[in-house]
Amino acid sequence: MNPQPDVAAAIAELARIESVPLADRGLPSSTYDLISRTARHNPNDPALRLLAGGQHWDRSETWSYDELLRRINRAANLFAALGVEPGGVVGLMLPNTGSTYSAFFGAQVLGIANPVNPMLATEHIIDIFRLTDARVLLAPAPDIDADLWRKACTVAAALPGLAVVSVGGGVDEPPAAWVGDFDDLTRTQPDELAFDRRPTASDPAAYFHTGGTTGTPKVAVHTHANQVYLAWTLAQHPVFTGDAVILTGLPLFHVNAVHVAALTPFFTGRSVVSLGPLGYRDKAAMADFWRIVAHYRVTTFSAVPTVYATLPGVPHGVDISSLRAGIVGAAPLPSGVRATFESMTGVPMLEGYGLTEATCVSVLAPMSGSKPGAIGIRLPYQHIKSVRVDEHGRPAGDCELAEVGVLAIRGPSVTPGYLRAGPAGAVPDPTGIVIDDWLITGDLGRVDADGFVTLSGRARDVIIRGGHNIDARLVEESLLTHPDIEAAAVVARPDSHSGEVPAAYVVLRAGAVAQSTELIAWAATHAPEPAAAPKFLHTIAEIPVTAVGKVHKIPLVLDAVNRVVAQEMLAAQTCGDIDVSTENGRIHARVHLADSPSDDRIRALTERLRAYSFSSVVDRASK
Repeated sequence: MNPQPDVAAAIAELARIESVPLADRGLPSSTYDLISRTARHNPNDPALRLLAGGQHWDRSETWSYDELLRRINRAANLFAALGVEPGGVVGLMLPNTGSTYSAFFGAQVLGIANPVNPMLATEHIIDIFRLTDARVLLAPAPDIDADLWRKACTVAAALPGLAVVSVGGGVDEPPAAWVGDFDDLTRTQPDELAFDRRPTASDPAAYFHTGGTTGTPKVAVHTHANQVYLAWTLAQHPVFTGDAVILTGLPLFHVNAVHVAALTPFFTGRSVVSLGPLGYRDKAAMADFWRIVAHYRVTTFSAVPTVYATLPGVPHGVDISSLRAGIVGAAPLPSGVRATFESMTGVPMLEGYGLTEATCVSVLAPMSGSKPGAIGIRLPYQHIKSVRVDEHGRPAGDCELAEVGVLAIRGPSVTPGYLRAGPAGAVPDPTGIVIDDWLITGDLGRVDADGFVTLSGRARDVIIRGGHNIDARLVEESLLTHPDIEAAAVVARPDSHSGEVPAAYVVLRAGAVAQSTELIAWAATHAPEPAAAPKFLHTIAEIPVTAVGKVHKIPLVLDAVNRVVAQEMLAAQTCGDIDVSTENGRIHARVHLADSPSDDRIRALTERLRAYSFSSVVDRASK
């Protein structure tokens, strides 16, 4: 059977691009070379439109490509003046501002940018900057974010030799580590680079922490070649071509914000519209989201499912005809969220798949659709397969085309490894994640002969709440510090808004008197971070284990889904039996309605269940 025309076109385009070796593409040698080239060719074109945020979204500061390059040069010169050696590290704990862009890419000229999620626990930020040996730390001035400034000062106090630069104002009572305000300091620097050093393709460009914001995350290394390749290959996709205008609201410690919504449009000289310091968390700006799209003639934006789930309706008379598509990734996509968006806007939602360890994106849906069940097709020059793994997680042979296995990725986007401490300092180490040039993702799926990828689940014990990775193990450890809890297991419970939320199953000690409501309240104050707090907590007699005594979470996952289905049946005023099962890594729910409900109630229940990531069937036949 021949593929549909849109799918056939995507397959043909992939073959066309790969007919030229990547080495013959003449790609820029670094992110600095990438931006410099664009500034030479499009000096006066708008590179960044920096929105003030809130209800003042129609007020923006615009930087041309020439201005962007000058500000990057000044930032790089500042870091050199502050003693950052070639290859040295600049840490960033910043919201999205113009200074964040210039500092991030300025750090990559001289050395390495190391952005971190400011919401990480202070001790984990200290651990990251100790590992990366950061020499300068940028943080919001007290008038911008007093709490974050205090956190930055605590980090600096624990790391002697780390200079602190405030962003957005001065400091009334400066700590010893403070050296000044970023804007004041860069204003005195020359517009051209004051040093001879230029990065090469193989040099590290950025350190991005992985695993979300719980525990001390691993730190993945991105080279300039990784980042430039990804910007170039995404720029070949029709959603980024022509007069594209990309709206961004994700923070710059997120690889998507850097690669999809910055370097890709910078590669082609297109405009980036930054929502403001709070990004998608700016409730006032998001209330006017579609007016922002119309005002700036936005063609696309990239966000996690949670953002799409909370978008307001398109107001009558607001012209969003510039919009080509929405891009979504980083978390399971409820089908109801996709259906609502596409119906409301009349444009497709393009699903993507990727990992920080593979720079950002490895799979993206074609502009006009994908194969049934697949999220998209592999990007050019990346190769993806599914493999069987042994008990140690090592590859034990390739899967057949229709067989579900652990996805593995090879190609120019794959990280050189995690940063690990060594006798001569931290170095990239691929051990355990890149085996024979293949990145072992831990994600389950299958790949067809044309390069279309279908996801089936995740082998790793990670809960993705609205694109936010949560390590279940660390949530369990926090629960076990309660005196009444003897054992705990945390799993992902499907959620129509966030994709997944943590659900805890606990075994109480003999004689314990704590109630579930009390334990949930306690867990919220003791979780590794707010997003990791269990939204549901159930007491059970014992934690399921396998024959060899390992914790077996599948029964708990199925129970969590069962509870979701029961909740929706109650809301739809139906009753009956629920059968939840798993097959090839996918969860299936079948509802057997026993009370002969009306067609309207059956449709209501079906629509409710469509909002979740598991597949579901509703019928009238009772067991």
